[in-house]
Amino acid sequence: MTSFQGRRLAVAVALLCAAAFIGSQAAALPQSNGEHAALSRERPTLADAQRFFYNARYEAAAALALTIRISDTDDLASLELRSSALLFQLKALLEGRPNKEETLRQCATCPVLIADFLAEVRRGQNLARTMLRANPRDDTTRFFLGKLDLNYVWLQLGPLRRKTGWDEYWEARRSLDAVLAHNPQHVRARVARAWIDYIVDTKMPWGTRWVLGGGNRKQALIDIREAARMESDFFTHAEAEFALWDMHVRERDMIQATEAARRLARDFPDNPELAAFLEAHGASSAR
Repeated sequence: MTSFQGRRLAVAVALLCAAAFIGSQAAALPQSNGEHAALSRERPTLADAQRFFYNARYEAAAALALTIRISDTDDLASLELRSSALLFQLKALLEGRPNKEETLRQCATCPVLIADFLAEVRRGQNLARTMLRANPRDDTTRFFLGKLDLNYVWLQLGPLRRKTGWDEYWEARRSLDAVLAHNPQHVRARVARAWIDYIVDTKMPWGTRWVLGGGNRKQALIDIREAARMESDFFTHAEAEFALWDMHVRERDMIQATEAARRLARDFPDNPELAAFLEAHGASSAR
């Protein structure tokens, strides 16, 4: 068998495995959301992976995002989505635990998840930087570079509790600011930039906030509300609404948080995190 035939065989096997995976995940996911919930049976798409992601099926989203790249070339959208899905898996495993070191030692899946996450981020950063050398004003590429950088920063500051990633932080901030200077209506860039303002203002001590260029919690909330009201595609709007819900929860504004969760639950009725929140606060997504 030639090396070319071997590569074709490997791709064929991978696609067959992916088809089996998609079928099993589709069977497990309640099909209560009409066309939005239907998976592309013949060929998986990024929208299928996004549907898993926003239904809090992070492992399925990460696996499907990788499958898409087996059949296509690398692309920034799938790299960013898979890194986000891996990040949320790690957050679920590590955040809120009293002893970080002990939790990491006992987490059998964490080393592989962290390695996969770092590989995705580095792959995406390298691709984005190469593309920007050819076209420095490409807003889409600048956004994805900033978002991948932020995913790395959020892993370090959040689940891993490490004070590192400052180069990535500044690159993200510059990239997102450049996008918004050119296109203030870029919803995803507004959401990502608002998270910088919010986290820096609420999580960093005063001296660190100054070093990081400052944050603005109130402005972040304003920007997220505006982003959620802007016209955008289905999943971009979902990202803004999830950010709004999250910020309201952090602000302990449960009235606004519940309203946001109800709106989201209408589009993502199979999301267990939304369902648990609404149940805990005596609310129904049908109300």
